Amino acid sequence: MSEVKNKCAAAKAASAKLATLGSAIKDKALFAMADAFESGKESIFEANRIDLASAEKNGIAGAMLKRLTLDDAKVMQMADGVRQIAALRDPVGETIEGYMRPNGMELRKVRVPIGVIGIIYESRPNVTADVAALCIKSGNAVVLRGGSEAINTNLALAKIIQDSITSAGAPENSVQIIETTDREAARELMSMKQYIDCLIPRGGKNLVRTVVETSQIPVIWHLDGNCHVYVHAGADLAMAGDITFNAKVQNPSVCNAAETLLADEQIAGDFLPLISDRLMEAGVELRGCEKTRAIAPDIKEATQEDWKTEKLDLILVIKVVGGVDEAIAHITKYSSNHTDTIVTQDYSAAHQFTGEVDSACVFVNVSTRFSDGYEFGKGAEMGISTQKLHARGPMGIEELTTYKYVVTGSGQLRT
Repeated sequence: MSEVKNKCAAAKAASAKLATLGSAIKDKALFAMADAFESGKESIFEANRIDLASAEKNGIAGAMLKRLTLDDAKVMQMADGVRQIAALRDPVGETIEGYMRPNGMELRKVRVPIGVIGIIYESRPNVTADVAALCIKSGNAVVLRGGSEAINTNLALAKIIQDSITSAGAPENSVQIIETTDREAARELMSMKQYIDCLIPRGGKNLVRTVVETSQIPVIWHLDGNCHVYVHAGADLAMAGDITFNAKVQNPSVCNAAETLLADEQIAGDFLPLISDRLMEAGVELRGCEKTRAIAPDIKEATQEDWKTEKLDLILVIKVVGGVDEAIAHITKYSSNHTDTIVTQDYSAAHQFTGEVDSACVFVNVSTRFSDGYEFGKGAEMGISTQKLHARGPMGIEELTTYKYVVTGSGQLRT
């Protein structure tokens, strides 16, 4: 039996026990995991240094290298996220709804774990911790397949996780990690439909597309984070400037960073000169439509490709629009349905925007950077789904559950 099949089978066997595990044991496992991340951080850093040296040797740089790097702050955030997950209400066993039929049958719709989650991901070692914690809390076993660039860090984290949950009394095979970096292992994992119930890819567009097109297992995914900030005519311009700057500059390499600024023509003349100077001082390259460049001539001309492209860099495209209808029309055409925000003090405009923009996360007067499981109070996330079945937006523990019907009767027979 191959490594992949062996580990998937082990996770499947563990999932049956994990699904019925009490909250106290699951929480004990998570608190032990968080403590072990902090006490074992030197072993994590040692493994991470090996990966970083290899990455630099292989020419990996920029955003990918940043995602790969762990430091004290990131390890503390991982530990804090795990503790937040432990503190959440356990959704498993919750009655979503219950009712009685005229014949006396009692029906309950009960929340249960999905079963075994497979995740294929790149460059971010914190995903190993986040995913393991979310799966344990929601009663799911998990099979992890990280990228080769982070293999040593991921193995070090997985060892800490496995030791922690076992010491707390959780099934020892609940968290599995594929140790081989052979790409065929990922393809084999995508065929393990007899063991894995749901597959989640986290990484670049090519990885996600490959998983979606290849997997024999149901996939939850998002391809792009082409996010928009729309500054309405009724916006507080100081607030609009801060939100735009934060959404683009705070971390431009992530999927919830803003890629397009839409400015209402009624405020564009006042707003664009101020925000363009501020953004350019921060190193942002600006590209704009004809109306934008008439107001701020130093901005480069935007191409048709710019409106639909996720940049993941210090690049922002700007369009002047004639009002909320045109802004929504632009977002409908080009958005990746991830996160879009309106800045306005006008309730009617905000109501229209949130009603008509069909994205996983629609914000009013909030930076797009808050589209995040940690910021949503979920402790962490499995990813951000832009699908509509069955989860949407940041995926926490509730999104890792499904349900079953429990029907209780007193001898009823169908006639």
